[in-house]
Amino acid sequence: MPSYIPQGYAPLLGLYDTQKAIGLIKRLFEDHLCGALSLHRVTAPLFVEASTGLNDDLNGVERPVSFDIPAAGAEAQVVHSLAKWKRMALYRYGFHAGTGLLTDMNAIRRDEELDNLHSVYVDQWDWEKVIAPRDRTEEYLRATVRAIVGAICATQTGLRNVYGRTCSLPQLEEEVTFVTSQELEDRYPDLTPRERENAFVREHHTTFVQNIGGALRSGQVHDGRAPDYDDWNLNGDILFWNDVLGQAFEVSSMGIRVSPEVLDRQLTLAGCDDRRQLPFHRMLLEGHLPQTIGGGIGQSRLCMLLLGKAHIGEVQSSVWDRGTVRVCREAAVPLL
Repeated sequence: MPSYIPQGYAPLLGLYDTQKAIGLIKRLFEDHLCGALSLHRVTAPLFVEASTGLNDDLNGVERPVSFDIPAAGAEAQVVHSLAKWKRMALYRYGFHAGTGLLTDMNAIRRDEELDNLHSVYVDQWDWEKVIAPRDRTEEYLRATVRAIVGAICATQTGLRNVYGRTCSLPQLEEEVTFVTSQELEDRYPDLTPRERENAFVREHHTTFVQNIGGALRSGQVHDGRAPDYDDWNLNGDILFWNDVLGQAFEVSSMGIRVSPEVLDRQLTLAGCDDRRQLPFHRMLLEGHLPQTIGGGIGQSRLCMLLLGKAHIGEVQSSVWDRGTVRVCREAAVPLL
């Protein structure tokens, strides 16, 4: 869907106040999230060697930005995300159960369609936490989701304390409604997955959609997930209702990560058995990597939501198509 600006929309904050508010959101949220999940900041790579298998394959069709490094005799790829790298880092750094890491992830997804929510530049908080085998449960997953939503709402409270006197910022609902992708299909069999999310989140403004990646009873999938990081039965997306755009708004994709047994099964289901010989996958299948939970939380997405912005270009600098530039210019909406 091409970029559009809703009729009557006007930014709540000016250009410079928006920049200051973005900085405040990032500082507040990092503090709240690290406190809620016992995370510690680390430094992460912008690119990884293609041969390691550490890059995220997303839906399996996106092309990574690749380049050669003559001095190292290696082929590198700009990361799509850090889903696998984080788990390896927890192993290398010696983290123990109950603690984890947080890092800034900056990526280029050149095949991304450009619209109000999507850019070729991706910025997110990537986090990963070591868990005990007994924590591979739906209850643990849901408790973690509630902690993340709590951190988001606490950030919004801090933001409203600073800017609430000058503008009416969005108010989020902290209570989370949990629903599986199969329950959505059963409830709305004639709708597409995105339409199902819109219909449900319109009624339940803060929702976690569980179990994404595996085939539903219809034979279709709710959304694509790579087979080698999330357990498709213990993952999901955090969605908020976005009043400005009138739609469900995904802020985070997350989940309990694959165990050796789950990885073995999902690689076969996805037709990706060739990955078994990659270093990361071999270590995981042999049981060398810790059990973890983790996810990504969109930085620009969260800023959009908390500041009531209509377009992601209002909170990040990127490259846009001529149609987007024209639509925003005609609506007097500044792109950073």
